[in-house]
Amino acid sequence: MDGLHDLGGRQGFGAIQYQFGGPVYHSQWSARVHALSSLARKLHIFNMDEYRHAIERMAPRHYIGASYYERVLTGTATLCVEKGLVSASELERLAGGEFPMALALGPGRLNRSLPRHFEIGDVLRVRSEHVAGHVRIPGYVLGKTGVVVGRSPPSPFPDASAHAMEAPAEPTCQVRFAASELWPGDYESADVYVDLFESYLEPV
Repeated sequence: MDGLHDLGGRQGFGAIQYQFGGPVYHSQWSARVHALSSLARKLHIFNMDEYRHAIERMAPRHYIGASYYERVLTGTATLCVEKGLVSASELERLAGGEFPMALALGPGRLNRSLPRHFEIGDVLRVRSEHVAGHVRIPGYVLGKTGVVVGRSPPSPFPDASAHAMEAPAEPTCQVRFAASELWPGDYESADVYVDLFESYLEPV
């Protein structure tokens, strides 16, 4: 999904603030939210792709102003409402006020039907396409060219899985990109490795 959440490769946000050796959770509610989200996935109430997309569906202002575990809470609560486990009015009653939810679920998509069979050493381009639903393509690699250096076993296709659609499992390719390809004119001499589903790739 093309949205504010896709911050990879962007600049201007300053240094990451962290506390070496600090607590895993800074509040008790954060630990509870994490436990609730993990349990819901373990019980197959929703899958990881649905969970990720629920967070992506947060209104931009809500997303950018929320902490990490506020986003976890919003995504988990939204899915529990959508799955019929609880109602939005029940959550607002328990919270004593407004309980913001993620925006409505849009359309997903299936795998590409053409056979691919990309192999190690193949030179590929990432399809430059903008998707309304869930997608696992970092924006900074769209339209960029790289070389396949590894392959993984098939796994659920996230563009369909996030929308509860049945689709064949699909392998991913580990693609090596030169930093000069990703950020022309503003790069260090380095390679960047990204795992991408075959449906996201096309031969050069």
